[in-house]
Amino acid sequence: MATLLSTAPRPRPSTRVRRLDPGQLGPNWYAAVMGTAITANGAAALPVRWPGLIGFAEVMWALGLAGLLVVGAGRAVHLTRHRAAAREQLLDNPATAVFYGCPPMALLSVGLGTLTVGSRVIGTDPAVALDLVLWTAGTLYALAVAAGIPYLMITRHAVSPLAANPTWLLPVVAPLVASATGPALVPHLPAGAAREALLYGCAALFGIGLLATLALLPVVFTGLVHSKLPALALTPTLFLVLGPLGQSTTAVHQLADAAGTVLPGLAPVALALAELFGVAALGVAMLWLLLAVAANLRARRAGMGFAMTWWAFTFPVGTCVTGAAALARHTGFAGFTGLAAGLFVLLLAGWALAAGGTVTALAGGRLLAR
Repeated sequence: MATLLSTAPRPRPSTRVRRLDPGQLGPNWYAAVMGTAITANGAAALPVRWPGLIGFAEVMWALGLAGLLVVGAGRAVHLTRHRAAAREQLLDNPATAVFYGCPPMALLSVGLGTLTVGSRVIGTDPAVALDLVLWTAGTLYALAVAAGIPYLMITRHAVSPLAANPTWLLPVVAPLVASATGPALVPHLPAGAAREALLYGCAALFGIGLLATLALLPVVFTGLVHSKLPALALTPTLFLVLGPLGQSTTAVHQLADAAGTVLPGLAPVALALAELFGVAALGVAMLWLLLAVAANLRARRAGMGFAMTWWAFTFPVGTCVTGAAALARHTGFAGFTGLAAGLFVLLLAGWALAAGGTVTALAGGRLLAR
């Protein structure tokens, strides 16, 4: 027996075939779709036109749309074949439940990209139709998570405000994304009540997202100061604070643009408010950006490796790109043009790192493997 044990061939873990397991595909994977889509949208919104920029935007939009289809299909398998895991992620695990804010933002971002970038590829009418479907679905989803996740936190989840972290913002930011992406559809609707309803609806979504964010941000900051981040891998989530700041800036400018065609009497006031609010919000965002970068550099020196949380850098910085681009468009101030361009370069670097890390980890069997 001893001879048999000593001579039997041993398995080699390095050569074992690892199978992808959709049961491990959580809602956080939509962050990769969000980050890719916002890169396309940011490229389209830039107040400068670098050679090949539009073609690059079209490629990123196509990648975002493909990613939405792939992740959506994987999640459909997850929700139908792994119901126990899906139930646990939503109802029993507050750390994963907050990531249900990602799917609606992915739908909304890809929808806007379809209208602003994809229309050059598939035509205006199909782009409007697809964006209308994605915006409607994303908005309903956003409202569901903006109300549903806080409800679960209050009634079911075992959470402490002293342990709050920036991922708590994800569900309540989703309505802000809806308010920023909806106004682009206004000119494509029939004149009259339909346009007014969409504009007022987007304004209401802006209020929902902004007020909910303002209520939650002090809790998040208190949690960070009191309990710190429980793991190095969560350090990139500090960038999530930029999301509501950049997205609200983008939203007020988009609403001001839409008011010019629907409510011309309100347009000058809306534009003035958009400029004042945008400057203040982006000022806070740039201060927080410095803090988040410093914290992540410190985490890297401490040994932080790749995790899917790296995608937390992309979408929030992308919203600051679109916000700065809107300010540049409306004010004509060259400083905002330079800020938008600089943030876009930073976004490209972050997207490349997150995408490269994801592909490498998938190929190496460290993600979604069993």
